[in-house]
Parts: sequence; C-alpha cells; structure tokens
Amino acid sequence: RRVISRPADSRGEDHEPVTEDQFRRLLAEGAFCAEWQAHGLHYGIPTAVLDHVETGGVAIVNGSRQALDRLFDRFPHVQVVEIVADPEVIAARLAARGRETAEQIAGRLRRSVPAYRGADTAVTIDNSGPLAIAGDALAHLVRARLSGAVARLRPVLTNPG
Repeated sequence: RRVISRPADSRGEDHEPVTEDQFRRLLAEGAFCAEWQAHGLHYGIPTAVLDHVETGGVAIVNGSRQALDRLFDRFPHVQVVEIVADPEVIAARLAARGRETAEQIAGRLRRSVPAYRGADTAVTIDNSGPLAIAGDALAHLVRARLSGAVARLRPVLTNPG
C-alpha cells in the first residue's frame, strides 16, 4: 500500500493515509524507498517493499514517472507498465471519484508525458474499456514476468472494449 497525504475514503484506493506533517516526518526518518509529489499530494512507497523484494518477493507499485529513477536505482528488476486510456474515459473516471474539480481534471489531461526511464521496455495496457479487461491484461503480464516469458509478450496489450 502506498502512503498518501490524503484521508482514507471508501471510493479511493486502499492506502495508508497520513497528514502532510506526518509524511514529512516519515520521509525524514527514511520510511520510503521512493517518494514523489503529484496533484497536490505526497506519495511514498514504504521501505518494507524494498525489504520484501530483497528477500525474493515481488512488488507491484502504482507509481509515477517522477519516481521511476528512484525505483530503478533501488530495485534490481523493474518492468514499467504504462496504463493509458482515452482522455474522455479518464475525465469521466476522475469526475466520478469526486475528488477534483472540472478545472483540475482538465489540467491533468493537458499535461504532456515527458520521456522517462524505462520507456524503451515499457508495456502499455489500454484501460479505455471495461476495467476487468485491463486488469486481466495486467495479471497476464505479471504471470508472464514471473514465468520468465515477458520477452514474448506483445509490446502493447490493448483493450478491445
């Protein structure tokens, strides 16, 4: 679970909610193996995730391109999975969450995607259709990666929906 400076709510992701002050204290204490800021919030991946991977475990992190350099530096094997969707779909999903104004959503959609570390080997999953289809594509990728078959995957897993 990510640590996020946002209160918990039943409509959002299952995260560890903290205040901005708590986040800053945890950061100063070295509680995160990666952290970043986005959308007015602070996000952190607990160091326990790094410990888990170092002992042979697998971790799936919902991260940010801003954190990729730190993730590549801290973890020996990173597979970037870029989840994309049509702008209209993204806008509708963000509006349904009810956490951002229409202006904030429009600002998110206007952002450009700069080049990022790992883009050359990234797998893209189109999440424009039913969420279950993109979820199945992600599960397929994880199974393939665990079996060593990731090199045989198509570079883009699309959503027919």
